Amino acid sequence: MDRSRENSKYKTIGEVAQILDLYNEKNGSFSTHTIRFWEKEFKQIKPKIFSGNRRYYDDDSINILKKIKYLLKVKGMTLNGAKKVLDSKNSEVDDLINTSIKQKNIIKIKLKKIKKILKYFKN
Repeated sequence: MDRSRENSKYKTIGEVAQILDLYNEKNGSFSTHTIRFWEKEFKQIKPKIFSGNRRYYDDDSINILKKIKYLLKVKGMTLNGAKKVLDSKNSEVDDLINTSIKQKNIIKIKLKKIKKILKYFKN
């Protein structure tokens, strides 16, 4: 990801797919179609449409997408169940998602350390 875009107010749909780790193993790329589908299903997602009909997402939209991914992919909820939770403004969901994201980041850091150690012993 381009460093100048990293701190930009808006992210492209491809950048958001990377942030959400929506990787499609079949074609080896990030799944932007999943985000487009969620846009149609969840009224809370409101990307900005600028020139060329390209979608751009702000932090609020990205956080909603993180919640949706958590509810659907981690908790295994149905679309209707996830919609009800998002409509309820339940702060417990925010806490669970934040905890889940923190745990994922901790695991990523630990994996990087393990890779460094393995690389050291490989040489």
